[in-house]
Amino acid sequence: MASGDSDIEALKDLPDVSILENPSFRDSLDLEGLDAKEPRSWTIKNLSSTANSIHELLECPVCMSFMFPPIHQCPNGHTLCSGCKARVQNRCPSCRYDLGNIRCLALEKVAASLELPCKNRNLGCPEVLPYHSKLKHESQCTYRLLSCPYAGSECTVVGDVPFLVAHLRDDHKVDMHNGSTFNHRYVKSNPHEVENAIWMLTVFNCFGHYFCLHFEAFMLGTFPVYIAFLRFMGEDDEAKDFRYVLEVGHNGRKLIWQGVPRSIRDSHRKVRDSHDGLIIQRNMALLFSGDRKELKLRLTGKIWKEQANVQPQD
Repeated sequence: MASGDSDIEALKDLPDVSILENPSFRDSLDLEGLDAKEPRSWTIKNLSSTANSIHELLECPVCMSFMFPPIHQCPNGHTLCSGCKARVQNRCPSCRYDLGNIRCLALEKVAASLELPCKNRNLGCPEVLPYHSKLKHESQCTYRLLSCPYAGSECTVVGDVPFLVAHLRDDHKVDMHNGSTFNHRYVKSNPHEVENAIWMLTVFNCFGHYFCLHFEAFMLGTFPVYIAFLRFMGEDDEAKDFRYVLEVGHNGRKLIWQGVPRSIRDSHRKVRDSHDGLIIQRNMALLFSGDRKELKLRLTGKIWKEQANVQPQD
């Protein structure tokens, strides 16, 4: 993004370049009163149709996404985005000519003057943005779809919260619970096999929202550990309204963790690797199990809403 922004800023210092120098762009416009000696006198009919033509011209023919500077073109005027230039091995996908290093400065200058709706418009986003800031906004748009929070596989499913809840229940067979308190028992016959990490996920429905309780084994440096943490199925600003506590123990000994659930906008790996949860070393986990040969951890906890000081729901 930084490179794209600087490229657009640089365009402001370029001398005026007629967009009609690009043959594919020229052919797409409906012009009247054409005067080759006075290009500034050219007028465009049907502005709506022309805007659509411009949007089509800014669509990369390879990835079908909008192109951002630098925009490349072949000697015949066919354009494509910089990301796809390497993918097509520097050959124009339309005419197979070598692309070289020709930039379509005219189209880049047109792009710098455009405003476009967010791609999440159909999901409710009302924003209309300058072309150069569109990608940055869309990467952070609160209307964008959420990724599946299941950690035990590389699931690529995206959707809104109701869709993901149904997906977790039906496709991943995740346990669903109503209420804000929990008491779970995790059992593993061979706790020394941390390399074959276990992932467990439970979804809780409380306070009108859904929360994901994760429990897994992983290597913290050279030490095998277990971690439990909570994620919120929604945006980070809503997640900050909640708190949770986790507790594990045995025979008068206990570990307690209190924290703020992380939004599922943060990936499972990002939360885990930031150690934002209850971390239990394997030796201590076995001590809490009461059996050095088998993991038998009982994890209890609760979720509450901080701002409203609401008590846990049973």
